[in-house]
Amino acid sequence: MDHDVLSAFDGTAGELDRADPLAPLRQAFELPKGVVYLDGNSLGPLPKAVPKALAQVIERQWGASLIKSWNDHDWINLPSRVGEKIARLIGAGPGQVICTDSVSVNLFKVLAAALGLSARPAKILSEADNFPSDLYLVEGMNTLLGAAAPAIEVVQTDALLEHLDASVSILLLTQVNFKTGAMHDLAELTARAQAVGALVVWDLSHSAGVLDLELDAGNVDFAVGCGYKFLNGGPGAPGYVYVASRHQGSVTQPLSGWMGHAEPFAFSEHYEPAPGIKRFLSGTPAILSMTALDAALSVFDGLELAQVRAKSEKLGAYLIHLTDAIDDALELISPRDANQRGSQISFRHPLAYPIVQALIEAGVIGDFRAPDIVRLGFNPLFNSFSDIEQAAAVLKTVLMTKAHFEPRLNARKLVT
Repeated sequence: MDHDVLSAFDGTAGELDRADPLAPLRQAFELPKGVVYLDGNSLGPLPKAVPKALAQVIERQWGASLIKSWNDHDWINLPSRVGEKIARLIGAGPGQVICTDSVSVNLFKVLAAALGLSARPAKILSEADNFPSDLYLVEGMNTLLGAAAPAIEVVQTDALLEHLDASVSILLLTQVNFKTGAMHDLAELTARAQAVGALVVWDLSHSAGVLDLELDAGNVDFAVGCGYKFLNGGPGAPGYVYVASRHQGSVTQPLSGWMGHAEPFAFSEHYEPAPGIKRFLSGTPAILSMTALDAALSVFDGLELAQVRAKSEKLGAYLIHLTDAIDDALELISPRDANQRGSQISFRHPLAYPIVQALIEAGVIGDFRAPDIVRLGFNPLFNSFSDIEQAAAVLKTVLMTKAHFEPRLNARKLVT
């Protein structure tokens, strides 16, 4: 750890919190008393603005205006409005982001669009440590395509550049590794891929909301992401699609539903894609869940993502600082260099699962990732340095007292 980071922790956690310009944002969330929530990288907590927004839509719009709400309350353009809010958080100019569907569905759309753009024999390059769901989606797509399926090459992360050559048509990566928190250099890898003629598809599910992203500046081709992690949109919140404006006029996507039609209410016999990013819509938008995400995004109003990222780096460094040498069996697997990691710290331990359960029982909520990872995520909008201090103290107590040896803590739950 460098001197500048160490010097930032000369004071107590309380002093660090009092000096934190983002500290007041904690009041924008419903956080249970006595709980340190370090799992916002799986599901963000409830923003206080969400219940009121949902009540408004349920009671005054759906309840009173019924189907007229599509016009009277402009439900029809909600995917675009939410998309533009997300665009600001990922460094995208107007008309390039739409809120719709899940990450997997959106990934199917953009992979198909990218395959349609490529003039060379189709080949997708990804890494073995990519988020499994993304690779499952590629497998499923290839089963569907049969003989027309693209070749797939999945390599170890440190071999990506070696295999990124003129045979690759699409590079598919998740920017922040879901297990370790290790972070790819988005701009550099995009440039490397495009230099050999490949298109790039990024999954930003563990990035948006805590990193200072610049998709336009990085010349990114396509990106997808979810709304329920660091964007705090609620369980199952819709995801989003980014398609660079330079590609929009020449791409098609296979889920050609009526909301992606140029004139949905003309009810034409044949499909004609809408201009621009709207062609990536498919079915009717889920108004209630999209309203929750819309309200949740209001917490970012006026915020500079660089400031959020700076606090994220400090929270991670503080956690590493406090947990160094707690237990020889607890191995830090996240990068120590803040420039190389996202907003989480992960440890490897042979008893990782019961450790996480013991932490949760003690009021520190993180999560377990198979086979042996303790994962602690932090969101600078609501997590404090005091949260980090308490989490480190509880982790130390669990390991010292061997609380995780309790047999009942080894009983695996369906969701880990």
